Amino acid sequence: MALLNYSPPTRPYLDIVYQDDDIVLLNKPSGLLSVPGKAKEHFDSLQTRVQLVFPTATVVHRLDMATSGLMLMALNKHAHRHISKQFELRETSKTYHAVVFGIMNNDSGEVNLPLICDWPNRPKQMVDHERGKKALTKWRVIERYTDSTRVELSPITGRSHQLRVHMLSLDHPIIGDKLYAHSQALKMAPRLNLHATNLSFRHPNTEKVMTFATQVPF
Repeated sequence: MALLNYSPPTRPYLDIVYQDDDIVLLNKPSGLLSVPGKAKEHFDSLQTRVQLVFPTATVVHRLDMATSGLMLMALNKHAHRHISKQFELRETSKTYHAVVFGIMNNDSGEVNLPLICDWPNRPKQMVDHERGKKALTKWRVIERYTDSTRVELSPITGRSHQLRVHMLSLDHPIIGDKLYAHSQALKMAPRLNLHATNLSFRHPNTEKVMTFATQVPF
């Protein structure tokens, strides 16, 4: 799927939350790619912006282009290996805030549905009980509005579009989601209402657990 009229936000150009000799933590805006696309007009990304300031920076995990929030990058090979292993072994802790369509009746729950790429409609993902990879999301209601619900989402696994597809499977698509929301939910917000608000991990050098939070922009 081509990125039509890709014009990522430039103010602020970089929002650095924390930085030391090993890592840099950023607040990625909605509409900016995590890594460069294949086409030259999709070169602008969080990775390329960070590498202008920190040339050795490498990506250890990604956020969807439409998702905003905390994204961690490594500044040397040791840090990259260390943090990548933490993500691989699910030793990091991530929470997101989202506003979903409709009123969620229960106060909390989980979605345990395997996901796979919907190849003819890529980059969309879909539930597939036979070929899909295990995907688990825990959710908790924060606030109910007239026609939507604010939820906290905790992905236990890290599949592509996991939170978006899992909320859709509950008939509560995330509002403003151009890929998965129906027209009514799409019109309710100018952007995808999904933000990576909290991130905890062990520092690759000190082994100290570090926890960061960022403000939700919607």
